[in-house]
Amino acid sequence: MRRQIILEDIGETTEGQAPVEEREREEDFSQFYEASLADVQEGEIVKGRVIQVYPDHIVVDIGYKSEGQIPVQEFIEQGQVTVKVGDTVDVLFERRENENGLVVLSKEKADQMRVWEEISKACEESQVVEGKIIQRIKGGLSVDIGVRAFLPGSQVDLRPVKNLDKMIGKTFRFKVIKFNKRRGNIVLSRRALLEEEKEALRKKTFSTLQEGQVLEGVVKNITEYGAFVDIGGVDGLLHITDMSWGRLGHPSEVVQVGERLKVKILKFDRETERVSLGLKQAQPDPWSNVAQKFPTGTRVRGRIVSVTDYGAFMELEEGVEGLIHVSEMSWTKRVKHPSKIVAVGEVVEAQVLDVDPVGKRISLGLKQVEPNPWDEIAVKYPPGTRIKGQGRNITDFGIFVRVEEGIDGLVHISDLSWTKKVKHPSELYKKGQIVEAMVLNIDRENERISLGVKQLRGDPWEEVPQKFRPGQQVTGKVTSLAEFGVFVELEEGVEGLIHISELSRDRVDDPAKVATVGQEVTAEILNVDVRERRIGLSIKAVERSAERSRVEEHQGSQEEPRARLGDLLREKLAEKEGSSE
Repeated sequence: MRRQIILEDIGETTEGQAPVEEREREEDFSQFYEASLADVQEGEIVKGRVIQVYPDHIVVDIGYKSEGQIPVQEFIEQGQVTVKVGDTVDVLFERRENENGLVVLSKEKADQMRVWEEISKACEESQVVEGKIIQRIKGGLSVDIGVRAFLPGSQVDLRPVKNLDKMIGKTFRFKVIKFNKRRGNIVLSRRALLEEEKEALRKKTFSTLQEGQVLEGVVKNITEYGAFVDIGGVDGLLHITDMSWGRLGHPSEVVQVGERLKVKILKFDRETERVSLGLKQAQPDPWSNVAQKFPTGTRVRGRIVSVTDYGAFMELEEGVEGLIHVSEMSWTKRVKHPSKIVAVGEVVEAQVLDVDPVGKRISLGLKQVEPNPWDEIAVKYPPGTRIKGQGRNITDFGIFVRVEEGIDGLVHISDLSWTKKVKHPSELYKKGQIVEAMVLNIDRENERISLGVKQLRGDPWEEVPQKFRPGQQVTGKVTSLAEFGVFVELEEGVEGLIHISELSRDRVDDPAKVATVGQEVTAEILNVDVRERRIGLSIKAVERSAERSRVEEHQGSQEEPRARLGDLLREKLAEKEGSSE
């Protein structure tokens, strides 16, 4: 009966001879059928032929006295039945007969047994297996390699993987590092395989590596100071200074992990196996033609990329920056810090002042794009011009006065008064006070204006020689006392000095004993020095003059009686001579 069914399945009829192809199939099957199963043991894998395909099961003949039925699910892949009538399949011979008299077979278990055999061989011979990561479990991942295997998290990659979930669904090659069939324990390692591959690639790369060579690499890791790039099993350091011709705040501005780059081998030490890489060196140097692109006098626009205490750096193009020094930011403002004028990210216009391609420096000027107010200052304020302005700042050496918005002039301490000895300008002026002054000089090159207050009035010393002569007695008020004498104001702006030795005919060891500030005194002019602006006075000389006058008066009073007595005698004598006649 079974023979008849099989013949019907392969196409043979009882009335005629089967075609040649069908006869060959019958002969092959007959040989398969006649094979003895006496030596086949339960639990072994045998070959069987599909003789019927039903919706829920597959009928397989293994040459035994009865067929076996296998659930159709064991033959379905991706929703499709993978076998047809006549196909030969490997199945597990579980039992000779079940309660229905059928042989108990299993394709799934046969596949698992074969997988275990392959895995055992792969482990023993250090072979590679392929599997699909299907699930994340405690400590790692579950991998389907025909049976479930464990992939520890530390063995997933060469470097720790922070997010293991992104590995699910991906297929990789692995090495079996631990195998125990009895316990059903299989441990895989992808890292071991990657290390072997990397080592082989590293040796190959080192054998051909040369300085100056341009290679393609993959960014493996990014740090604050650079990035490590895999150039073929060899990790080279791409320092941040070698990433771009321009300014960088962080390597991540240029490269990202996993990105492929063309880099140049800058240095290579075979002994330490250290490799220095350059990204910018693999590209043309933008400074090679800056002199032609940005000649002196050119106006340029760019973005402020950095601000320091001494100026701001402006990016002209990628890799080319120029410095706007703080002194070149304004014609009139005294810029305390560049941040008061520009900010990072701001786009400004400037003028090229100087280009140094060798030193890779470009000097820029911000103020040069505006008219220079100092070009008109000399015309507006020629020497002799009187101005009034607010006192902006008072220093030890003078006071700065606002001439016009953004332009200050300096009144030096020596130009505050013709006669007063000013120790500090604050003695005469306060900050913010309106000051009237005269323009003395304009230094266009150094952008300075010299002002004078005393020049508003004539120099009183010009008339001193005519007003005050040696020997002349003058009266004035004591203005100050010093160890060496007394200063006396003769008129506004003109003082004379009575030296301590000229205060009295008597010895004086302290001027304060004979004079007080505000006291009115009379002194005699000893000398006048207009050049040194000095007048020497003397009270002692006045005393001497007064004494001489008194002596002269006394002498005059004593001579007068003698003159009268003589006159009387002469008169008496004349009278006698007259009477005798």
